Amino acid sequence: MTKVEASTLEEAYELAATQLSCSVTELQYEVIQYPSKGVLGLFKKSAIIVATSKPSSVENINEPVSEPSVENTEKDVSTEIDHSQRETVLETEGEDSVLESFFDTAAEEEPYIDSELAQSIEESLKALFDLSCFDIDVVEVDVVDNTALIFIDGEDAALLIGKEGYRYNALSYMLFNWLHSKYQLYIKLEIAEFLTSQQEMIRNYIQPVIENVQKYGKGKTRFLDGILVQIALEQLREVFPNKYVAVKSGKSGKKFVVINEFNTKTHA
Repeated sequence: MTKVEASTLEEAYELAATQLSCSVTELQYEVIQYPSKGVLGLFKKSAIIVATSKPSSVENINEPVSEPSVENTEKDVSTEIDHSQRETVLETEGEDSVLESFFDTAAEEEPYIDSELAQSIEESLKALFDLSCFDIDVVEVDVVDNTALIFIDGEDAALLIGKEGYRYNALSYMLFNWLHSKYQLYIKLEIAEFLTSQQEMIRNYIQPVIENVQKYGKGKTRFLDGILVQIALEQLREVFPNKYVAVKSGKSGKKFVVINEFNTKTHA
């Protein structure tokens, strides 16, 4: 694993690939900080990522350079990425642990529940909120398989979510960085009913995307922020279990979900 800082995300990806002796498409990474030009040279931010190379056992899936055009397709859900943009779009299925396993709590075998670890994490979170200025009176944690299911509620729960969920996203990544580095756990965070409401909102939003894929065989979402891209990925994979459904990242680092026939799954 390597932590890289550069002026742009593209430079960060290339530098990380050089340090890890792999190609950019073989990177698994998490964006810690997006670059910002600031104002009049002040408050300028560089791009910071933490990256590892994909294990050799993981099959890298590369899209063809060109795709067949689709007529009468809504621009916001199925306009294909042109050749020049495609070179800057990164393959991110399996890109980082949060996106790939945020909701992956189901298992074919009976789930393993670690009550002792859950209690330890719960006590640590309660101690953290006791020292904060937020009035949080409910902190519950379950550890199922390799995922920590965290529920937080209280009078100031809305403040933890923040405007448009930005504070929720920050807290999610903070908890993930802590629990994944220390216990190799993924997380699923619910604050009050925020996650549930976001899931319902995305379910309504992706209906035109689903209809477009059913009609034309492929499509994509608009750019989505934080938790929304994770929810969309989960829901679209449930709807299209036999299609290629993955998260992509554009030049700006913003993410969206694509659905197409590449690497179509077949059942024996």
